[in-house]
Amino acid sequence: MILLTASLLAGVPVAAQRPDLPPEAVVARALDDHPAVAAARARIDSARAQERMLRRGDQEFVFQGTASRRSIEGEGDYAEFDANVTRPIRLPGKAAMDREAGALGIDVAHNLMEDVRHQTALAFSDLWHDWLIADALHRNDIATSANLRDAARAVGRRAELRDAAALEVDQAGSALAAAEAQASASLAEREEARARLAMNFPDIPLPDQPPAMSVPSFPIDNVEELRGYVVRRSHEIEAADREAKRLAVMARRTRADRLPDPSVGVRLFSERGGLERGAGLVASIPFGGGYRRAAGDQADAQASSARLELERVRREVEATASADLSNVRTRQTVWQAMLRSADSASAAADRTEQGYRLGAIDLADSLLARRQANDARRQEIQARGDLLRAITKLRVDAHDVWTSGEDVHTAAP
Repeated sequence: MILLTASLLAGVPVAAQRPDLPPEAVVARALDDHPAVAAARARIDSARAQERMLRRGDQEFVFQGTASRRSIEGEGDYAEFDANVTRPIRLPGKAAMDREAGALGIDVAHNLMEDVRHQTALAFSDLWHDWLIADALHRNDIATSANLRDAARAVGRRAELRDAAALEVDQAGSALAAAEAQASASLAEREEARARLAMNFPDIPLPDQPPAMSVPSFPIDNVEELRGYVVRRSHEIEAADREAKRLAVMARRTRADRLPDPSVGVRLFSERGGLERGAGLVASIPFGGGYRRAAGDQADAQASSARLELERVRREVEATASADLSNVRTRQTVWQAMLRSADSASAAADRTEQGYRLGAIDLADSLLARRQANDARRQEIQARGDLLRAITKLRVDAHDVWTSGEDVHTAAP
């Protein structure tokens, strides 16, 4: 095995596109078209409509009228009517706050959509790496089964020549059966992983078998830089920040409503069958009371809660960034140790098998060495897959891979 992960911390630039991952453009389109992302994008349209509503305001014309008949003794009956057309007027400053709140609402919805896309990318990465790891384990199990099948045939021929005991035939057959069972189990896990991947991301074409799992390497010069990008490019933080600002604006807007908007309009009336007619101006203004004070208190509390929520989100993203970086480094250490162990176990198994052929070592010892080598290689494969998964998660969290055209954080600051 080639120890390429030295470049992980040494800062050697390598290709950004891993050969065992689908093309970035294909994944990006699949993420854009995912139902969860499409639903979040529709919420942006809802926020835009809300912004238009706030910009326009709910101050609309109101018509009010009555028609009646008056009966006056000694005079007769008269048809009478009156009609009012009024419209509330937003007081100065309120419209600007409404427009600001609407624009911030669009920013919140956009960042939430990008965060949903980000979470969907992480889900795809997990499913894809589950498939890669299961396939690599299955390939290893198939190779182990093939070696044990050859060994079992060789022991069988030696037994026919009375050069091996029946016990050795049984031992070889038992080892082969165990290896074949393990290969069947890993095949089942691979097919299950493929089914989950295909059902969750049907827009990504899948081959019958995944590509061979790559040797871990790193995409950029400075691993610490990615950790910083996780925080600086976080849409979750931006959404919380915009929401805190939006609720702060709404709190000011609610306090401004302590002074209610007046309504003005015109009034037309006709009385005594048209003998009396007139027109005039009408105005009304509600008196603010306990309800509006309570609404202001509620809005202030919501704004305060949003500010605290922003701090919580910021800490959580900081923790995620640190955990991502730590996970990459520790997984690298684990994989390198497992790689050395697997190489040593494989070499020991080869020497033990050669010793068995020369008659210096029992078959049981040879089979034990082969089983240990298989177990060590499986552990190396799992550790390698976990490292690749950790690297991809750090890159996704840093918005360094599978980004959308709408993602404004793709460029380095």
